[in-house]
Amino acid sequence: MDWRSDSPELWAFLESLHCGDTLSGTVAAIERFGVFVALDDGPTHPLFSGVGFIVLPELSWRRFDDPTDVVQVRQRVSCDFIGADTHNAEARLSLKSLEPDPLQAFADRTVMGQEFRGTVEKVVPIGIFVDLGGGIVGLVPFKEIDGRPAASTAEDFEVGEQITVVVAEIELPTRRVFLSRPGSNQHAGVVRPT
Repeated sequence: MDWRSDSPELWAFLESLHCGDTLSGTVAAIERFGVFVALDDGPTHPLFSGVGFIVLPELSWRRFDDPTDVVQVRQRVSCDFIGADTHNAEARLSLKSLEPDPLQAFADRTVMGQEFRGTVEKVVPIGIFVDLGGGIVGLVPFKEIDGRPAASTAEDFEVGEQITVVVAEIELPTRRVFLSRPGSNQHAGVVRPT
């Protein structure tokens, strides 16, 4: 479809937007691949239930199992415009960009070597993922990862178990938190800024 000629009002609307514009609207439909938003100031879309579209990674900083854990149909939302999808004639939006990043806040208030109580969320071949609360999940590696020594073996942990961990490193660019067990001499970590 040639959006420029078939839907000139829609095309003109998309061309008028600038990255960082805050747009408001109503959640029109929730799909397994994202959320359609009927924008207050936008035209209707000839094919989709809204001109605005939020891909799943842009819904929230926090992990979620289903988009309905974050938004509901007919809910009012304000989002940042992050770009135009000219193939589908949609305004790509971000809901999470208007919220503070919990990883940055965690890095700002955490000292390397600081102990936390957390819950074992998942045991995988490379280590255990520990939920520290507030949307922060870190990895305690079982084997050396990027020069970080191993902590324990998989058999030592069960999902749901409460354990004490120490923050070894926070990598803001890759959004990773590395943890160690107390007494493992991995406490000389750093925060790597964005």
